[in-house]
Amino acid sequence: MKAVSPKKKLGQHFLNDLNIAQKIADLLQNQNCKNIVELGPGMGVLTQFLISGQRNLKLIEIDNESVTYLNHKYSKMQKDILNEDFLKMDLSKIFNGQSFGIIGNFPYNISSQIIFKVLEFRQYIPFFCGMFQKEVAQRICEKPGTKAYGILSVLCQTYYNPQYHFDVSPGVFNPPPKVDSGVFSLTRKGNLIIDFDENLLFKIVKTGFQQRRKTLRNSLKSLNISQLILEDSIFDLRPEKLSSAQFIELTKKVGNAKI
Repeated sequence: MKAVSPKKKLGQHFLNDLNIAQKIADLLQNQNCKNIVELGPGMGVLTQFLISGQRNLKLIEIDNESVTYLNHKYSKMQKDILNEDFLKMDLSKIFNGQSFGIIGNFPYNISSQIIFKVLEFRQYIPFFCGMFQKEVAQRICEKPGTKAYGILSVLCQTYYNPQYHFDVSPGVFNPPPKVDSGVFSLTRKGNLIIDFDENLLFKIVKTGFQQRRKTLRNSLKSLNISQLILEDSIFDLRPEKLSSAQFIELTKKVGNAKI
């Protein structure tokens, strides 16, 4: 069957290297995920390493041409190949309320949106792994105190343990991207106690990093935090200095003051 033409508007860069595809698939080995979603399978290079085993696999692909190709290549899987926009889906319905892992060579042009979607449905997604633009993958895994540390770093590290695995060069893709790629994973924390206002946490993190050069005392003024709370020394810091745990403590202080 004719190969699929990569579409720039969809951020498609098809992986050609089978060894790398195998290494990405291997990240699932130690995960207790009986249900798996592959996001953006393209022509199924990664898919071939996922179909063997005892897991329930569904493919989500927005590109009609790719879906036609996949239906032909994996004809026994047709009912599990979903021609949909991942960003618009109710992820809780994919496996009828059951949890699932996500894997893929993800479209780079919507990488942040994919992560925010995962965070929105985090109670269903214990594990997420695959390939992003290297810069984005490293940012998610970054530690506090660096320029790369930001909103994605804090929010992902609040709910997940991130791990950066390896670099991937542009030459193994069709077409080659203009940047290096990186493979990483997110494993949901099993011991996180949600004793804070999650919506407030998201608001504080996003507001703080929108003016990241300012101290939190200045950047969070728009949230109408009481002056008494603002006197705490933690507000002397810039947002990139705080770990996810410190942002949780900050959220508790602000939330308790509003009660």
